[in-house]
Amino acid sequence: MLDDRSKSGMNIFSEAIVEWYKEYKRDLPWRESSDPYRIWISEIILQQTRVAQGYDYFLRFIKRFPDVKALADADEDEVMKYWQSTIAQAMEIPS
Repeated sequence: MLDDRSKSGMNIFSEAIVEWYKEYKRDLPWRESSDPYRIWISEIILQQTRVAQGYDYFLRFIKRFPDVKALADADEDEVMKYWQSTIAQAMEIPS
């Protein structure tokens, strides 16, 4: 259990982190959305590549498969080829 002094220190630290984020956060398209699909796709991309590389990939993927229905309706081979080639591009790997 934390004493009052520790809680106070944590609050100061938390506030400092939030203020830093407000000042320096990057403008990323998935942060502008509350759409679970877009957030899910961004999480998958960010597990496989860095933000700088995944940014353009996210935009291309969302343009081609804008929602769960479009993704579900697409041919699995197309989705896999699209995913593999664009992730390879994002990671600068020859596909």
